[in-house]
Amino acid sequence: MHLLRSPVFPYLSVEGSNFQLKNGIVTLGCYPQQKRQINYTPTWISENHRTVSSITYKATSVEASVSAASMEAAENDVLKALSQIIDPDFGTDIVSCGFVKDMQIDEALGEVSFRLELTTPACPIKDVFEQRANEVVSMLPWVKNVKVTMSAQPARPVFAGELPRGLQTISNIVAVSSCKGGVGKSTIAVNLAYTLAGMGARVGIFDADVYGPSLPTMVSPENRLLEMNPEKRTIIPTEYLGVKLVSFGFAGQGRAVMRGPMVSGVINQLLTTAEWGELDYLVIDMPPGTGDIQLTLCQIVPLTAAVIVTTPQKLAFIDVAKGVRMFSKLKVPCVAVVENMCHFDADGKRYYPFGKGSGSQVVQQFGIPHLFELPIRPTLSSSGDTGMPEVVADPQGEVAKTFQNLGVCIVQQCAKIRQQVTTAVTYDKSIKAIRVKVPYADEEFLLHPATVRRNDRSAQSVDEWTGEQKLRYTDIREDIEPEDIRPMGNYAVSITWPDAFTQIAPYDQLQTIERLVDVPPPAPTLN
Repeated sequence: MHLLRSPVFPYLSVEGSNFQLKNGIVTLGCYPQQKRQINYTPTWISENHRTVSSITYKATSVEASVSAASMEAAENDVLKALSQIIDPDFGTDIVSCGFVKDMQIDEALGEVSFRLELTTPACPIKDVFEQRANEVVSMLPWVKNVKVTMSAQPARPVFAGELPRGLQTISNIVAVSSCKGGVGKSTIAVNLAYTLAGMGARVGIFDADVYGPSLPTMVSPENRLLEMNPEKRTIIPTEYLGVKLVSFGFAGQGRAVMRGPMVSGVINQLLTTAEWGELDYLVIDMPPGTGDIQLTLCQIVPLTAAVIVTTPQKLAFIDVAKGVRMFSKLKVPCVAVVENMCHFDADGKRYYPFGKGSGSQVVQQFGIPHLFELPIRPTLSSSGDTGMPEVVADPQGEVAKTFQNLGVCIVQQCAKIRQQVTTAVTYDKSIKAIRVKVPYADEEFLLHPATVRRNDRSAQSVDEWTGEQKLRYTDIREDIEPEDIRPMGNYAVSITWPDAFTQIAPYDQLQTIERLVDVPPPAPTLN
């Protein structure tokens, strides 16, 4: 009888195993066991033992499989440790949020490296995430060195493929609105934009006021004229301190005397053909009112959120309330109210020259979650005239701290909003029906295309003054099919029909239309 020494399998237990030696291959009936520390004792095998085994391992293949199992266990240890870190905005751990990327582990050296990909580079607690990640992973007994790299998700809106090309690489679009002129809306918009840029975000500002553009006065870019890219036929934004800028005021001394439809066309062209590039936030300085320009903007792009600017006067509150209702109807969430010029301090006292309570009244009446108060400061006004935003001129001042809090609010609220599911409307050609998926519910229903077309409420189908139905039932064929369906802002879809008519169908209206029943789901496609 010859005694043969078994090969060294660092993670393999061979006690009580069946084995056979043939042609230099050891056949074993055993199972790998994961162990952190192993005291190896050679096992001597008799060649005369003839028990048959079910699985044949070569030493190299066993070592590879055991190594893979060990690596998986180590990775699970790291992920379990990181799952202790909770994102306060989403209320769940960073592993479930999908933040952990590119993990690499070297158990022999005890080294772990990975990347935390946050939703925005302006995350206010990114340093806390980095510190906690280092701490919890370093506590694992086998870890000697931890390397954490911080990054942010690529800029991309929820409906990127459905947007004009110039807007497809912008993550969040924030409207700053007041509906009342003279309340400091442009001042808030510009300082908010530069606050977000100071937090590490890529930011742009769009001045949507064609009749009275403020941006050319409030910033001082070296190039004060927009340029055209002749090859792409696009607009190249000007830039100041790293923030991209587009305004009708940078388009030259052209006339600003034009009717509403022409203004809407100018706004559309400036906004959608600009080469914004990748932006985390585009701040839109909305003009006063609730007219064509506001509706055009809400239809061109799905606004992520709106910031409402007001002053303490009752008159300002009345106009602001109109704007809040407009955004509510268009499904744009209002996330913050800024009460400007609310007080000033003198002789050790605080004075409220315009009264107080307008901002808090807006918050309470409309359920807006955050209120920020800005004092009367000569520097805040003068900085707008000199072309240097206050948060840039005095980054440690009281005003800058208020804007810092506002910036944190915007970052957190936009991150939450982007996680929400929107209503999905598609056309299922296999069953010739329009599918509507309602968010936060398992409800999905079907609509007959002809029924949707007959329920159009535009001026072409219904008389605006009398309410009389102009579109007759027989005008629409039963077999009509939509040619295209795409989101229209946050509140509706745009449906293009074969007769070249484009119907705006609000989500609320689609849920009231008569539904199809007993229609089977689409048949699976056979490959």
